Amino acid sequence: MRYLPLVWRNLLRRKTRTIFTVLSIVMAFLLFGILSALNMAFVGNVELAGNDRLIVQHKVSIIQLLPESYRVRLEKIPGVVDVLHQTFFGGIYQKPSNFFMQVPVIPDRLLKLYPEYILPEDQKKAWLSDRTCAIVGRQTATRFGWKVGDRVPIQATIWRKKDNSTAWEFNICGIFDGNRQGVDTTPFFFNYDYFDEARLFGQGSVGWYVIRINDPAKAPEIARRIDEEFANSPAETKTTTEKAFLTAFAKQIGDIGAIIRAIVTAVFFTILLVAANTMAQSVRERTSELAVLKTLGFSDGLILLLVLVESSAVALTGGGIGLGLAWLFAQGGDPTNGMLPSFYLPNADLVSGVLYALLLGLIAGILPAVQAMRLRIVDALRRT
Repeated sequence: MRYLPLVWRNLLRRKTRTIFTVLSIVMAFLLFGILSALNMAFVGNVELAGNDRLIVQHKVSIIQLLPESYRVRLEKIPGVVDVLHQTFFGGIYQKPSNFFMQVPVIPDRLLKLYPEYILPEDQKKAWLSDRTCAIVGRQTATRFGWKVGDRVPIQATIWRKKDNSTAWEFNICGIFDGNRQGVDTTPFFFNYDYFDEARLFGQGSVGWYVIRINDPAKAPEIARRIDEEFANSPAETKTTTEKAFLTAFAKQIGDIGAIIRAIVTAVFFTILLVAANTMAQSVRERTSELAVLKTLGFSDGLILLLVLVESSAVALTGGGIGLGLAWLFAQGGDPTNGMLPSFYLPNADLVSGVLYALLLGLIAGILPAVQAMRLRIVDALRRT
């Protein structure tokens, strides 16, 4: 600790150069943090997917509907514990840009299938008792300023009502939260019976089924039984685990993880060259001072350590500021108003960022530090 003032004075020797070096590292780690949050937004739902849940969709495509009557047959398949069907509603609120996920469901089955949704008991009772009730996730409720008791109009883009109107109205009976960070709290759920009776067409059909099974280890076997049950029927099925379903959905956009890793690697390599050049130049400028320090009794090992501490201090300062700014940005939540509901910076990535900053400092400083360590007093004094 007694040598820290010496390190500090060396950092302030060329203030402008130090500041610009730190700023370049800040930008690199700010980018790292934001891309990490973006990656979590795409793969977070995959990580949180229930291991005991299966998705049953039409064999051709998820946009093809399945009969609602399949629910009874699914419940009889060995290993199946709970069955819930969902249907994409596709409505908007007030204007087209206010799009979010709306899904008609069987109310009393939803919270059993998704224990990660936390709904107060009084709101749960209201949700089960009123056919025109809807519950909405905290993120969407906050986005539109909704509160319990509000009556909300949703403009349908697919499902017209029997009177040929597109205006659907719902009472907000509950606002649910997630039981942990990353749970998607953007969906809007309402009563399937109300939806099915009021819609103009498609009665008795659903979008897909979500199934809870009794043993995740038997998921492939149960999925095979389900698909065999509906083989050679007018609406054959394709059953996968929820994690596989979400992974396939995310990959339709592309391998986001690989893209982000490529970007971060290129940026870090560039910053490494900048930081290493800064440290090398700083050591060259202090050749005579290093010779004096050695003359005063500073060992080679201590000289090596001081240079590494100096380079690490620059990298950790820039990295810390960059990660802090990224964390603050992520605290604002989904910047797209609904497209990336799991947008947040995980603690694991924050820790990784700090370790990367330390590693950057050590790598950038190792060559100048070794040169300083090997410097001979006579040679150094001769250069001055």
